[in-house]
Amino acid sequence: MRLALLSAALLLLPAPGTADPPALSYGPRPAYLISQLPEGALKDRLQACAGQTPARTDFSIGHRGAPLMFPEHTAEGYQAAAAMGAGILECDVTFTRDLELVCRHAQNDLHRTTDILTSPLADRCFQPFTPAAGATPASAECRSSDLTLDEFRSLRPKMDSANPFAATPQDYQGGLPSWRSTLYSGNARLLTHADSIALFQSLGAKFMPELKAPAVPMPFNGFTQQDFAQKLIDDYKSAGIPPADVWVQSFSLDDILYWIEHEPEFGRQAVLLDSSYRQEGFDHMIPATFPYDFAALKAQGVTYLAPPLWMLVTVQDGRIIPSAYATAARSAGLKLITWTLERSGPLQGGEWYFQSLADLSPGDGMYYQLLDVLAQDAGVQGVFSDWPATVTYYANCMGL
Repeated sequence: MRLALLSAALLLLPAPGTADPPALSYGPRPAYLISQLPEGALKDRLQACAGQTPARTDFSIGHRGAPLMFPEHTAEGYQAAAAMGAGILECDVTFTRDLELVCRHAQNDLHRTTDILTSPLADRCFQPFTPAAGATPASAECRSSDLTLDEFRSLRPKMDSANPFAATPQDYQGGLPSWRSTLYSGNARLLTHADSIALFQSLGAKFMPELKAPAVPMPFNGFTQQDFAQKLIDDYKSAGIPPADVWVQSFSLDDILYWIEHEPEFGRQAVLLDSSYRQEGFDHMIPATFPYDFAALKAQGVTYLAPPLWMLVTVQDGRIIPSAYATAARSAGLKLITWTLERSGPLQGGEWYFQSLADLSPGDGMYYQLLDVLAQDAGVQGVFSDWPATVTYYANCMGL
Protein backbone atom coordinates (compact mmCIF):
# COMPACT_ATOMS: atom_id res chain seq x y z
CA MET A 1 0.00 0.00 0.00
CA ARG A 2 2.81 2.40 0.93
CA LEU A 3 4.55 1.88 -2.43
CA ALA A 4 1.30 2.40 -4.32
CA LEU A 5 0.58 5.65 -2.50
CA LEU A 6 4.07 7.00 -3.11
CA SER A 7 4.02 6.04 -6.77
CA ALA A 8 0.68 7.81 -7.12
CA ALA A 9 2.13 10.91 -5.45
CA LEU A 10 5.01 10.99 -7.93
CA LEU A 11 2.53 11.00 -10.78
CA LEU A 12 1.37 14.37 -9.47
CA LEU A 13 4.71 16.03 -10.26
CA PRO A 14 4.21 18.79 -12.84
CA ALA A 15 4.89 17.69 -16.39
CA PRO A 16 7.02 19.93 -18.61
CA GLY A 17 5.04 22.92 -19.78
CA THR A 18 1.94 22.08 -17.74
CA ALA A 19 2.48 24.36 -14.76
CA ASP A 20 3.44 27.99 -14.41
CA PRO A 21 6.73 28.67 -12.58
CA PRO A 22 6.11 29.68 -8.96
CA ALA A 23 5.73 33.28 -7.85
CA LEU A 24 9.03 34.42 -6.38
CA SER A 25 9.68 35.57 -2.82
CA TYR A 26 12.79 36.37 -0.80
CA GLY A 27 11.21 35.68 2.59
CA PRO A 28 12.73 37.24 5.71
CA ARG A 29 16.25 35.79 5.68
CA PRO A 30 18.02 38.24 3.33
CA ALA A 31 16.78 41.22 5.34
CA TYR A 32 17.95 39.55 8.54
CA LEU A 33 21.44 38.88 7.17
CA ILE A 34 21.70 42.43 5.82
CA SER A 35 20.78 43.78 9.25
CA GLN A 36 23.81 41.94 10.65
CA LEU A 37 26.24 43.75 8.32
CA PRO A 38 28.45 46.48 9.73
CA GLU A 39 27.48 50.00 8.69
CA GLY A 40 28.92 50.90 5.30
CA ALA A 41 28.47 50.96 1.55
CA LEU A 42 27.52 47.27 1.18
CA LYS A 43 24.81 47.47 3.81
CA ASP A 44 23.45 50.71 2.33
CA ARG A 45 23.38 49.24 -1.17
CA LEU A 46 21.61 46.04 -0.12
CA GLN A 47 19.08 47.82 2.09
CA ALA A 48 18.25 50.18 -0.77
CA CYS A 49 17.03 47.14 -2.75
CA ALA A 50 14.46 46.14 -0.13
CA GLY A 51 11.55 47.05 -2.40
CA GLN A 52 12.83 45.29 -5.52
CA THR A 53 10.77 42.65 -7.27
CA PRO A 54 12.44 39.21 -7.07
CA ALA A 55 13.66 37.84 -10.39
CA ARG A 56 15.06 34.43 -11.28
CA THR A 57 18.83 34.44 -11.80
CA ASP A 58 21.35 31.83 -12.95
CA PHE A 59 23.80 33.26 -10.40
CA SER A 60 21.66 31.58 -7.71
CA ILE A 61 22.03 27.78 -7.69
CA GLY A 62 19.83 25.61 -5.48
CA HIS A 63 22.20 23.17 -3.76
CA ARG A 64 20.27 19.87 -3.57
CA GLY A 65 17.13 22.04 -3.44
CA ALA A 66 16.77 24.13 -0.27
CA PRO A 67 18.17 21.81 2.43
CA LEU A 68 18.49 24.46 5.12
CA MET A 69 14.83 23.69 5.84
CA PHE A 70 13.65 21.02 3.36
CA PRO A 71 14.84 17.41 2.93
CA GLU A 72 17.46 17.45 0.19
CA HIS A 73 16.72 16.16 -3.31
CA THR A 74 12.96 16.23 -2.82
CA ALA A 75 10.28 17.77 -4.99
CA GLU A 76 9.33 20.10 -2.14
CA GLY A 77 12.89 21.31 -1.64
CA TYR A 78 13.33 22.03 -5.33
CA GLN A 79 10.01 23.86 -5.49
CA ALA A 80 11.11 26.01 -2.55
CA ALA A 81 14.45 26.80 -4.22
CA ALA A 82 12.72 27.79 -7.45
CA ALA A 83 10.31 30.01 -5.51
CA MET A 84 13.38 31.77 -4.06
CA GLY A 85 14.59 32.61 -7.56
CA ALA A 86 17.23 29.94 -8.08
CA GLY A 87 17.75 29.88 -11.84
CA ILE A 88 19.65 26.59 -11.71
CA LEU A 89 18.86 23.51 -9.60
CA GLU A 90 21.10 20.58 -8.72
CA CYS A 91 20.30 16.88 -8.74
CA ASP A 92 23.20 14.77 -7.48
CA VAL A 93 22.97 11.60 -9.56
CA THR A 94 23.63 8.04 -8.51
CA PHE A 95 22.06 4.68 -9.46
CA THR A 96 19.99 1.82 -8.08
CA ARG A 97 20.63 -1.91 -8.25
CA ASP A 98 18.69 -2.07 -11.52
CA LEU A 99 20.80 0.81 -12.90
CA GLU A 100 18.16 3.54 -12.77
CA LEU A 101 19.39 7.08 -12.06
CA VAL A 102 18.12 8.79 -8.91
CA CYS A 103 18.80 12.03 -7.04
CA ARG A 104 20.94 11.39 -3.95
CA HIS A 105 23.96 13.25 -2.59
CA ALA A 106 25.81 9.97 -2.24
CA GLN A 107 25.09 6.42 -3.26
CA ASN A 108 25.52 5.37 0.37
CA ASP A 109 23.54 8.01 2.30
CA LEU A 110 20.08 6.41 2.58
CA HIS A 111 20.57 5.67 6.28
CA ARG A 112 20.92 9.43 6.86
CA THR A 113 18.45 10.87 4.35
CA THR A 114 15.56 8.38 4.36
CA ASP A 115 13.64 6.14 6.76
CA ILE A 116 15.18 2.94 5.39
CA LEU A 117 16.41 1.76 8.81
CA THR A 118 12.86 1.81 10.20
CA SER A 119 11.31 0.37 7.04
CA PRO A 120 10.85 -3.22 5.80
CA LEU A 121 13.97 -2.67 3.66
CA ALA A 122 16.34 -2.29 6.62
CA ASP A 123 17.74 -5.78 6.07
CA ARG A 124 18.83 -4.79 2.56
CA CYS A 125 21.42 -2.31 3.83
CA PHE A 126 25.07 -2.90 3.00
CA GLN A 127 25.89 -2.39 6.69
CA PRO A 128 22.97 -2.93 9.07
CA PHE A 129 22.37 -0.63 11.99
CA THR A 130 24.80 -1.09 14.87
CA PRO A 131 23.98 0.64 18.16
CA ALA A 132 26.41 2.90 20.00
CA ALA A 133 28.62 1.08 22.46
CA GLY A 134 30.96 2.93 24.79
CA ALA A 135 33.11 5.30 22.71
CA THR A 136 32.00 3.66 19.44
CA PRO A 137 29.20 5.63 17.75
CA ALA A 138 26.12 4.09 16.22
CA SER A 139 26.56 3.29 12.54
CA ALA A 140 24.91 2.02 9.38
CA GLU A 141 25.42 2.21 5.62
CA CYS A 142 22.55 1.91 3.18
CA ARG A 143 23.09 2.33 -0.53
CA SER A 144 20.76 3.10 -3.39
CA SER A 145 22.57 0.28 -5.21
CA ASP A 146 21.19 -2.09 -2.55
CA LEU A 147 17.67 -1.41 -3.87
CA THR A 148 15.67 -1.60 -7.07
CA LEU A 149 14.04 1.59 -8.29
CA ASP A 150 10.63 0.48 -7.00
CA GLU A 151 12.14 -0.19 -3.59
CA PHE A 152 13.88 3.18 -3.61
CA ARG A 153 10.59 4.90 -4.41
CA SER A 154 8.98 3.28 -1.36
CA LEU A 155 11.28 5.16 1.05
CA ARG A 156 10.34 8.39 2.81
CA PRO A 157 12.95 11.16 2.71
CA LYS A 158 13.99 13.01 5.85
CA MET A 159 16.41 15.76 6.78
CA ASP A 160 20.03 14.58 6.55
CA SER A 161 20.96 13.49 10.06
CA ALA A 162 22.06 10.60 12.26
CA ASN A 163 22.27 10.27 16.04
CA PRO A 164 25.71 8.85 16.93
CA PHE A 165 24.47 7.91 20.40
CA ALA A 166 21.52 5.87 19.16
CA ALA A 167 20.62 2.57 20.77
CA THR A 168 17.88 1.76 18.23
CA PRO A 169 17.20 2.47 14.55
CA GLN A 170 14.40 4.80 15.67
CA ASP A 171 16.86 6.82 17.78
CA TYR A 172 19.27 6.94 14.85
CA GLN A 173 16.77 9.03 12.88
CA GLY A 174 17.65 12.06 15.08
CA GLY A 175 20.85 14.05 15.37
CA LEU A 176 19.63 17.07 13.38
CA PRO A 177 21.61 20.28 14.07
CA SER A 178 19.57 22.74 16.13
CA TRP A 179 19.61 25.35 13.36
CA ARG A 180 17.95 23.05 10.82
CA SER A 181 14.32 21.96 10.95
CA THR A 182 11.96 19.05 10.34
CA LEU A 183 9.11 21.48 9.73
CA TYR A 184 8.85 20.67 6.01
CA SER A 185 9.67 16.96 6.06
CA GLY A 186 6.12 15.61 5.98
CA ASN A 187 5.15 13.81 2.76
CA ALA A 188 8.28 14.94 0.92
CA ARG A 189 8.90 13.05 -2.33
CA LEU A 190 12.04 11.35 -3.62
CA LEU A 191 12.92 11.81 -7.28
CA THR A 192 14.57 9.93 -10.09
CA HIS A 193 16.90 11.93 -12.31
CA ALA A 194 14.24 11.93 -15.02
CA ASP A 195 11.67 13.18 -12.48
CA SER A 196 13.99 16.05 -11.59
CA ILE A 197 14.37 17.09 -15.22
CA ALA A 198 10.60 17.27 -15.71
CA LEU A 199 10.14 19.14 -12.45
CA PHE A 200 12.93 21.68 -13.03
CA GLN A 201 11.63 22.39 -16.51
CA SER A 202 8.14 23.00 -15.18
CA LEU A 203 9.59 25.37 -12.56
CA GLY A 204 11.39 27.45 -15.18
CA ALA A 205 14.83 26.44 -13.88
CA LYS A 206 17.96 25.14 -15.58
CA PHE A 207 19.99 22.05 -14.67
CA MET A 208 23.24 21.30 -12.85
CA PRO A 209 23.43 17.54 -12.23
CA GLU A 210 26.44 16.04 -10.50
CA LEU A 211 27.68 12.57 -11.40
CA LYS A 212 28.42 11.15 -7.96
CA ALA A 213 31.35 8.82 -7.35
CA PRO A 214 29.90 5.29 -6.95
CA ALA A 215 30.25 3.59 -3.57
CA VAL A 216 30.40 0.23 -5.35
CA PRO A 217 33.27 -1.09 -7.49
CA MET A 218 32.81 -0.32 -11.16
CA PRO A 219 31.77 -1.93 -13.45
CA PHE A 220 28.65 -2.74 -11.44
CA ASN A 221 26.51 -5.46 -13.00
CA GLY A 222 28.28 -4.66 -16.27
CA PHE A 223 27.61 -0.91 -15.86
CA THR A 224 30.86 1.03 -16.44
CA GLN A 225 31.75 4.53 -15.31
CA GLN A 226 31.48 5.70 -18.92
CA ASP A 227 28.05 4.06 -19.20
CA PHE A 228 27.06 6.04 -16.09
CA ALA A 229 28.36 9.31 -17.53
CA GLN A 230 26.57 8.68 -20.82
CA LYS A 231 23.28 7.65 -19.22
CA LEU A 232 23.13 10.98 -17.38
CA ILE A 233 23.47 12.87 -20.67
CA ASP A 234 20.96 10.61 -22.40
CA ASP A 235 18.27 11.63 -19.90
CA TYR A 236 18.60 15.26 -21.05
CA LYS A 237 18.58 14.27 -24.70
CA SER A 238 15.45 12.17 -24.19
CA ALA A 239 13.72 15.11 -22.51
CA GLY A 240 14.73 17.49 -25.32
CA ILE A 241 16.69 19.79 -22.99
CA PRO A 242 19.06 22.19 -24.81
CA PRO A 243 22.69 21.53 -23.83
CA ALA A 244 23.10 25.25 -23.11
CA ASP A 245 20.70 24.83 -20.17
CA VAL A 246 22.73 22.02 -18.57
CA TRP A 247 25.93 22.23 -16.54
CA VAL A 248 27.05 18.65 -15.84
CA GLN A 249 29.40 18.30 -12.84
CA SER A 250 31.89 15.80 -11.47
CA PHE A 251 34.83 15.69 -9.07
CA SER A 252 36.49 13.37 -11.60
CA LEU A 253 38.45 14.97 -14.42
CA ASP A 254 38.03 11.69 -16.34
CA ASP A 255 34.24 12.23 -16.34
CA ILE A 256 34.65 15.81 -17.57
CA LEU A 257 37.00 14.73 -20.37
CA TYR A 258 34.59 11.94 -21.36
CA TRP A 259 31.82 14.49 -21.85
CA ILE A 260 34.12 16.88 -23.71
CA GLU A 261 35.10 14.12 -26.13
CA HIS A 262 31.85 12.17 -26.54
CA GLU A 263 29.19 14.83 -25.86
CA PRO A 264 30.91 18.10 -26.78
CA GLU A 265 27.71 20.20 -26.69
CA PHE A 266 27.24 19.23 -23.05
CA GLY A 267 30.97 19.03 -22.33
CA ARG A 268 31.69 22.63 -23.26
CA GLN A 269 30.13 23.82 -20.01
CA ALA A 270 30.88 20.81 -17.83
CA VAL A 271 31.93 21.79 -14.31
CA LEU A 272 35.01 20.27 -12.68
CA LEU A 273 34.40 20.20 -8.93
CA ASP A 274 37.73 20.73 -7.20
CA SER A 275 38.68 18.77 -4.08
CA SER A 276 42.29 19.95 -4.05
CA TYR A 277 41.90 20.69 -0.34
CA ARG A 278 42.14 16.94 0.25
CA GLN A 279 45.67 16.84 -1.13
CA GLU A 280 48.45 16.86 1.46
CA GLY A 281 50.25 20.20 1.49
CA PHE A 282 47.61 22.09 -0.48
CA ASP A 283 47.47 25.81 0.30
CA HIS A 284 45.05 28.04 -1.63
CA MET A 285 47.57 30.89 -1.37
CA ILE A 286 50.61 28.99 -2.71
CA PRO A 287 50.37 28.14 -6.45
CA ALA A 288 53.15 25.56 -6.20
CA THR A 289 50.80 23.40 -4.10
CA PHE A 290 47.89 23.46 -6.55
CA PRO A 291 47.30 19.92 -7.90
CA TYR A 292 45.83 21.23 -11.16
CA ASP A 293 47.66 23.16 -13.85
CA PHE A 294 44.88 25.62 -14.73
CA ALA A 295 46.27 26.45 -18.18
CA ALA A 296 46.47 22.73 -18.98
CA LEU A 297 42.84 22.24 -17.87
CA LYS A 298 41.76 25.05 -20.16
CA ALA A 299 43.73 23.51 -23.05
CA GLN A 300 41.90 20.21 -22.47
CA GLY A 301 38.57 21.96 -22.96
CA VAL A 302 37.59 22.51 -19.33
CA THR A 303 35.61 25.75 -19.00
CA TYR A 304 34.22 25.74 -15.44
CA LEU A 305 36.02 25.07 -12.17
CA ALA A 306 34.14 24.81 -8.86
CA PRO A 307 36.03 24.88 -5.55
CA PRO A 308 34.50 25.46 -2.10
CA LEU A 309 33.94 29.04 -0.94
CA TRP A 310 36.99 29.32 1.29
CA MET A 311 39.47 28.40 -1.44
CA LEU A 312 38.59 31.56 -3.37
CA VAL A 313 39.28 34.13 -0.63
CA THR A 314 41.73 35.16 2.06
CA VAL A 315 42.10 38.00 4.56
CA GLN A 316 44.53 40.88 4.12
CA ASP A 317 44.69 43.88 6.44
CA GLY A 318 41.32 42.93 7.89
CA ARG A 319 39.63 42.73 4.47
CA ILE A 320 38.37 39.79 2.43
CA ILE A 321 40.17 39.58 -0.92
CA PRO A 322 40.47 36.96 -3.69
CA SER A 323 42.95 34.15 -3.03
CA ALA A 324 45.93 33.23 -5.15
CA TYR A 325 43.89 30.22 -6.30
CA ALA A 326 41.04 32.44 -7.57
CA THR A 327 43.45 34.79 -9.33
CA ALA A 328 45.37 31.98 -11.03
CA ALA A 329 42.24 30.17 -12.20
CA ARG A 330 40.73 33.32 -13.71
CA SER A 331 44.05 34.27 -15.34
CA ALA A 332 43.98 30.90 -17.11
CA GLY A 333 40.55 31.73 -18.53
CA LEU A 334 38.54 29.39 -16.31
CA LYS A 335 35.06 30.37 -15.13
CA LEU A 336 34.40 29.89 -11.42
CA ILE A 337 31.38 28.51 -9.58
CA THR A 338 31.51 27.92 -5.82
CA TRP A 339 29.81 26.00 -3.00
CA THR A 340 28.04 26.16 -0.54
CA LEU A 341 26.56 29.26 1.10
CA GLU A 342 24.09 28.78 4.01
CA ARG A 343 25.49 25.34 4.78
CA SER A 344 27.21 26.49 7.96
CA GLY A 345 24.23 27.75 9.95
CA PRO A 346 24.84 30.68 12.33
CA LEU A 347 28.42 31.89 11.87
CA GLN A 348 30.15 31.58 15.23
CA GLY A 349 33.67 30.69 14.14
CA GLY A 350 35.22 27.43 12.97
CA GLU A 351 32.81 26.78 10.08
CA TRP A 352 34.45 24.67 7.35
CA TYR A 353 33.16 26.78 4.45
CA PHE A 354 34.53 29.97 6.04
CA GLN A 355 37.84 28.61 7.32
CA SER A 356 40.02 31.03 5.34
CA LEU A 357 38.26 33.94 7.09
CA ALA A 358 39.12 32.76 10.59
CA ASP A 359 41.03 36.01 11.31
CA LEU A 360 37.79 38.00 11.07
CA SER A 361 35.17 38.27 13.79
CA PRO A 362 32.43 35.76 12.91
CA GLY A 363 28.82 36.78 12.53
CA ASP A 364 25.94 36.26 10.12
CA GLY A 365 26.73 39.48 8.25
CA MET A 366 29.77 37.67 6.87
CA TYR A 367 27.48 35.76 4.50
CA TYR A 368 26.97 38.90 2.43
CA GLN A 369 30.50 40.21 2.94
CA LEU A 370 31.87 36.99 1.47
CA LEU A 371 29.29 36.86 -1.30
CA ASP A 372 30.14 40.43 -2.35
CA VAL A 373 33.86 39.65 -2.70
CA LEU A 374 33.15 36.41 -4.56
CA ALA A 375 30.95 38.22 -7.07
CA GLN A 376 32.73 41.54 -7.48
CA ASP A 377 36.39 40.63 -6.97
CA ALA A 378 36.82 36.90 -7.48
CA GLY A 379 34.42 36.99 -10.43
CA VAL A 380 32.41 33.84 -9.74
CA GLN A 381 29.67 32.97 -12.23
CA GLY A 382 27.33 31.32 -9.74
CA VAL A 383 26.99 30.36 -6.09
CA PHE A 384 25.40 27.23 -4.63
CA SER A 385 23.28 27.86 -1.57
CA ASP A 386 21.19 25.79 0.83
CA TRP A 387 18.78 28.76 0.97
CA PRO A 388 18.85 30.38 -2.48
CA ALA A 389 16.94 33.55 -1.52
CA THR A 390 20.14 34.93 0.02
CA VAL A 391 22.03 34.72 -3.27
CA THR A 392 19.03 35.70 -5.41
CA TYR A 393 18.52 38.92 -3.43
CA TYR A 394 22.18 39.88 -3.84
CA ALA A 395 22.26 39.06 -7.56
CA ASN A 396 19.05 41.01 -8.22
CA CYS A 397 20.30 44.01 -6.24
CA MET A 398 23.68 44.05 -8.01
CA GLY A 399 22.27 43.42 -11.47
CA LEU A 400 24.07 40.10 -11.95
